[in-house]
Amino acid sequence: MKSTIELAYNHLSNDKVMSYLIDKFRYKIDWGNRYNSNYALSIANLIIEQQISFKAAITIKKRFSKIVDKKSESEIMNMSKSELQSIGISFRKAEYIKNVFYFFNSKTIDFNKMSDKEVIDCLVSIKGVGEWTAQMFLIFNLFRKDIFSPKDLALINSIKKNYLLESVGKNEIEKLTKNWSPYNSIACLLLWESVENQIFFKDHK
Repeated sequence: MKSTIELAYNHLSNDKVMSYLIDKFRYKIDWGNRYNSNYALSIANLIIEQQISFKAAITIKKRFSKIVDKKSESEIMNMSKSELQSIGISFRKAEYIKNVFYFFNSKTIDFNKMSDKEVIDCLVSIKGVGEWTAQMFLIFNLFRKDIFSPKDLALINSIKKNYLLESVGKNEIEKLTKNWSPYNSIACLLLWESVENQIFFKDHK
């Protein structure tokens, strides 16, 4: 993983914004910090993260970890939705989390043999798992190196601030991701770090 990140930094440094972010965050990037060998737990945590802030997600995921600690997958499946809601999530998210555990309980899947598109197609068949969640799973659990999520608001906001763009449409995304490829995932890590720390590229001369 470290060698992939260093190769990515070398490639991305051709972009002056990325070069600046690499200089700021080179040693802060932790690609493996959201990895979980249990696919169901990994996706459940991603469902918790849907449409909430970084800070809120961290708090709720800690609560989730406590209530499922030492429970088997079947025990988690049998938890009531109200018990899951007690950590601070909606009824719908509680339902989606249960859907994920039922899905993986009934299937044995080797994602490592699948393409990025095949993984996404497989995961979005689970009610409550959309394209964003599947893309985050590709980045943080399967460590696929060339993933970009155009619906991630934090990414779009980071691009706007770092590249001084009033809006970020399909054309702008295609241009940037083409330049960052085949390391879009690492570009995303840098952009998230930027917006989380409110540190943005300024020298646009």
